[in-house]
Amino acid sequence: MKTAHPDSAPGEDAQLDSVQLAQLEQSFRDWAARPDRPDLVTSRKRILLIFLLIRYTGAKLNEVLSMRPATDIDAGAKTIAFGGHVGSKAEPRQVHVSEALLADFSSISRTLEVNDAGCIFAIDPAFVRRKFYERAHACGFSKKQGGPEMLRKARTLELLQDSLPLPAIQQVLGLSTLDLTSSHVIFSESELEQAVRWFVERESRRTTSARNSFFGKITALKKDAVQTLLELSVTDGKTIKAIVTNDSAKKMGLKVGRMVTAEIKATWLIIERPDRPGYSSLENEREGEITRITRGKVNTECVVQVRQGMELCAVISTWGFEQLSLDLGDQARIVFSCNSVILHT
Repeated sequence: MKTAHPDSAPGEDAQLDSVQLAQLEQSFRDWAARPDRPDLVTSRKRILLIFLLIRYTGAKLNEVLSMRPATDIDAGAKTIAFGGHVGSKAEPRQVHVSEALLADFSSISRTLEVNDAGCIFAIDPAFVRRKFYERAHACGFSKKQGGPEMLRKARTLELLQDSLPLPAIQQVLGLSTLDLTSSHVIFSESELEQAVRWFVERESRRTTSARNSFFGKITALKKDAVQTLLELSVTDGKTIKAIVTNDSAKKMGLKVGRMVTAEIKATWLIIERPDRPGYSSLENEREGEITRITRGKVNTECVVQVRQGMELCAVISTWGFEQLSLDLGDQARIVFSCNSVILHT
């Protein structure tokens, strides 16, 4: 969903937030999965992998391009070493990464050739930047916001907003300019390591879009005497409406700009045929392809992929599902009420 022309977008110097970063990542994944020509598959996957490394480690572009997987990646410890190569002025540092990122790296890197120096990213940095700018443009962001340096800054802000200890952020990003005087707690090395490990795995679970779970940002609130209606901008580029009591909204500190996770129980989702348009009072809907059906005597579980990496699972009566005459591979519409959305901060 485009928000403005990238050459004239307001706030083009602002860092992307977590939701916008997720939208940018999905744009990269979609682009890499559907190349215009077969010979572009490897090239696009290489760019995708470079983006993922910068997005989740905050590494500099030159650090990523000079990586030597055979020596820099420790799958057992779940770390990647940046810097420290011969001729490099940067001190080496170990960055903890999630299992999901390591899985992406393993899947993509096996298709890439290793040069004599042991690198898999023998590529012109200017070319990488152009591709980053193109993806930002496709998402409606300014080119500058999609550049490697701005992604590194966005990662710093993201870590700060998620309350990762400042010394841990400095360690992860290799920064020496963070104001550590604002951190009043002294952390041991083992405590910092534990904090980073916990963060990256929790973040991985959040960004993999678990079934019936959306990560998003509150963009609007409307309050009445009893309840508050919220609109969330979520990682699939669309919105979700949810209703909570005013007391809950106050206790959770819900406000515009707050990041939340929205979940919907499988039994609260309703399946419809997209070729039978009707009228519904339900505020939220998604369409996708049926990827799995598990039939029972009473209920049937139906999984619908609404976007790459994002599934919704509905449980409805078997009799009701049979009336729809839907099967694997068919398109289906899922609708749900704003009252069915559970919010977590």
